[in-house]
Amino acid sequence: MKKILFFTFVIVQMTLLFTGCDRQEYRTMQGAVWNTTYHITYNSSISLDDSIRGVMRRVELSLSPFNDSSLISAVNRGEAVKADSLLRKVMECSQKVSELSGGMYDPTLSPLINLWGFGYKKTDATPSEQEIADALQSVGIGECGIAADGSVVRKSPLTEFNFSSITKGLACDEIGAMLHRNGCHDFMVEIGGEIALSGKNIKGKPWRIGIEAPREGIAATSREAVSVMDLTDCGVATSGNYRNFRKDGEGHSFGHTISAVTGRPVGTSTLSVTVVAPDCMLADALATAVMTVTPEKARQMADALPGVWIMIVTGTEAGEFNIEEFGQKP
Repeated sequence: MKKILFFTFVIVQMTLLFTGCDRQEYRTMQGAVWNTTYHITYNSSISLDDSIRGVMRRVELSLSPFNDSSLISAVNRGEAVKADSLLRKVMECSQKVSELSGGMYDPTLSPLINLWGFGYKKTDATPSEQEIADALQSVGIGECGIAADGSVVRKSPLTEFNFSSITKGLACDEIGAMLHRNGCHDFMVEIGGEIALSGKNIKGKPWRIGIEAPREGIAATSREAVSVMDLTDCGVATSGNYRNFRKDGEGHSFGHTISAVTGRPVGTSTLSVTVVAPDCMLADALATAVMTVTPEKARQMADALPGVWIMIVTGTEAGEFNIEEFGQKP
């Protein structure tokens, strides 16, 4: 699968840290990781920043295909290594979402992502039918898995795993689990627009999350929200093509979402998808998957998963937005 960085701007309304000389228990931490940013707010009497960094490092060393020392990089090289708990989690969730989406969601798409110029191999050329057909031979998360002895099974020796479309969500969940273990139950963990929420904000209310309007090229200071929700104890993720697209040599524009069935960029009118789910890993994978399917299929996916809500945003010729919602409203 491709390296997906959605850079979704999340509007979060909260009051943080210190006011005058009064010390508050809510702490903030922010920075850059995996070519994106993170913003974390948590309620604790002690700093857990080092532990948060430790979780991020553990996730990277397990699942980053861009770190040659990671477990998944070793798997992609064909080395005899055993799956750890993180790889098991993303494999299971990915296969579940792939099945629900009719095979459209697939973290083994790297060969196709590279062909279309969105991966680590950059190109402006449009791939040929034969190149697409050849790449599809190694794609198929449903034909991969983890054997009883812990070894990772690939569809073919050329199959590459890239769980970037689910890893940020997993990392949010793993940081949240660490915070819970340390007695911290009020937090907001956001990495690259994916969010894990628990408890209440400093005002004693649910976290207030806004979903960005998918307008191309708008400056960060003028971004608007298409929806604002009060949420807690859930995961939130957004996916979209409106900032991650390119043009081929003939000037044709297409987004980064590639179909695992056709091997081509998905041609839908969907501008963005936001998912609220019981955990952020599932929300992250579903947000990518729903970008590739019809609204009716999205409805079926939402109905099949308890506690899942899906919002699809499409555009009109007048520059306005149409919003469809499926599943259980938060």
